[in-house]
Amino acid sequence: MLNIKKTLDGSKLTVALEGRLDTSTAPQLEEDLKSSIGGVSELLMDFSGLEYISSAGLRVLLSAQKIMNKQGSMKLTGVNDVIREIFDVTGFSDILTIE
Repeated sequence: MLNIKKTLDGSKLTVALEGRLDTSTAPQLEEDLKSSIGGVSELLMDFSGLEYISSAGLRVLLSAQKIMNKQGSMKLTGVNDVIREIFDVTGFSDILTIE
């Protein structure tokens, strides 16, 4: 299960994720992001409540990053060691901005 909490502050959107981002929840996040990042120049993804990410979740992050490259910036915060290791192994650490 994945809980998505969005907070829009002007052109800055914060998306806090809680739970698991996997094959069953990735489409939900993708739809949510697509419908809410128009006109956003700063996307902040809060991963402090995220326990797990699968390749389907990585794909969603990659497509969000591509969109945000054109219109602003995307940052990830609160990334735990397990998820950071997945990013390192897959090379996503080089693509994404992780703070």
